[in-house]
Amino acid sequence: MSYVGETLSNLLHQTAFFNLTWGNYVMILVAFIFLFLAIKKGFEPLLLVPIAFGMLLVNIYPDIIASPEETSNGVGGLLYYFYSLDEWSILPSLIFMGVGAMTDFGPLIANPISFLLGAAAQFGIFGAYFMAILLGFNDKAAAAVSIIGGADGPTSIFLAGKLGQTGLMGPIAVAAYSYMALVPIIQPPIMKLFTTKQERAIKMQNLRPVSKLEKILFPIVVTSVVCIILPTTAPLVGMLMLGNLFRESGVVRQLSETASNAMMYIVVILLGTSVGATTSAEAFLNITTLKIVALGLIAFMFGTAAGTLFGKLLCKLTGGKINPLIGSAGVSAVPMAARVSQKVGAEEDPTNFLLMHAMGPNVAGVIGTAVAAGVFMAIFGI
Repeated sequence: MSYVGETLSNLLHQTAFFNLTWGNYVMILVAFIFLFLAIKKGFEPLLLVPIAFGMLLVNIYPDIIASPEETSNGVGGLLYYFYSLDEWSILPSLIFMGVGAMTDFGPLIANPISFLLGAAAQFGIFGAYFMAILLGFNDKAAAAVSIIGGADGPTSIFLAGKLGQTGLMGPIAVAAYSYMALVPIIQPPIMKLFTTKQERAIKMQNLRPVSKLEKILFPIVVTSVVCIILPTTAPLVGMLMLGNLFRESGVVRQLSETASNAMMYIVVILLGTSVGATTSAEAFLNITTLKIVALGLIAFMFGTAAGTLFGKLLCKLTGGKINPLIGSAGVSAVPMAARVSQKVGAEEDPTNFLLMHAMGPNVAGVIGTAVAAGVFMAIFGI
């Protein structure tokens, strides 16, 4: 009987109930909320479902992301090896290739002024950088945190790794992806605050047709120019443009389809679950994380406001030919931010179609955020 009792006791004490802290229960609740937002509300489910599930797993079984040095048999947890691919910048770069293969750069080529709108939306990044310095972050940590303002998860992970801020990578990545998913909630009030009803109802002229030659030359020229000026952006900008060249060249259909479908979704699974697994209660429930989340939100809000206000300026300068709403799409959340511009514009006039116009600044924002990361790396000599 003693043997049976001891065996049952051992089994009972191996359950998670005896190891969970109040913090773990809090993070499990957050995981459930994320799953609800993703499944019930449809907020970027491709991102939130794997992130939330990784969050759930690590707070029930912390060893799932343990390093080999932390285990008795010298073998790390499953998600440790997924996360290593984040730290090595492999998954963020592959995500960019997939985004390039999925995205039509035609609206940006047809309306080059979109580059200015995409650049204006990066104001939030540099504004948050100085705020982070004031809150006590060192310069590299401040740069890694501020890039959240671009609402670009892969770039946030990439820069945190390059600047040696792997300890902050989890909160930074979760904040960036969360704000990407919450774009439909965060952006509309800001867009409406800085625009009038009349401005939101402005209809823009149809974009000019873009030739196949222009679409082929664009990724080659952008890669050459940007990577010569900022070579450190090559992993991101280079992969983004390579994926787009697959799409537009017309001679590697299999590569384009693989990059935009099978590979993209595999990488999202690996990246999402590993990012979610960095949110153990011990690592996430602290003052530093709260600062990161708050700074990321402020940066994203500032970026949205700056893009909208610059769009408002261009509206005045062009005599009302540009709808200021497309400026808010200058953040990197492709194509969610462009869809939000379309939605807010359609609320004023259901016949107003802004989606393709907003895609220009949206794509420019992806490039702009990568360039901003390159600027930080250049400043710190990385």
